[in-house]
Amino acid sequence: MRKREPQALQALQEGQSPSQLIDARIHELGDWRGAMLGRLRALVKEADPDVVEEWKWSIPVWSHDGLICTGETYKKAVKMTFAKGAALADPSGLFNASLEGNTRRAIDFHEGETIAEEALKSLIRAAVDLNRSKASKA
Repeated sequence: MRKREPQALQALQEGQSPSQLIDARIHELGDWRGAMLGRLRALVKEADPDVVEEWKWSIPVWSHDGLICTGETYKKAVKMTFAKGAALADPSGLFNASLEGNTRRAIDFHEGETIAEEALKSLIRAAVDLNRSKASKA
């Protein structure tokens, strides 16, 4: 179970931006999880330069015309959960967690693992495209 980190909670109380809260979270972790979360964040921004960073449920959230994914940190994994992952094609087989649901899909990253960066960016772009298609029908 995640707990709120003191610095992130303090920043929230001080009215800092979501990007600042994410920066604080990455810094607080101070280990491979912080480095991994920072790299995943950079890849989200590379894949979609118009992404909106948010801070919800005490975790980083990335959105564009709807929720794209979250970045959760656990003791042995950094989890990137795609809100509508079950509706996304995953030709590279990145999804390795939360496979049983009808909506979400996730990728657990562990210490020392290499990120399939181009495949991940393609998945992020597909999530944005899905959000855009649903937004245009609304």
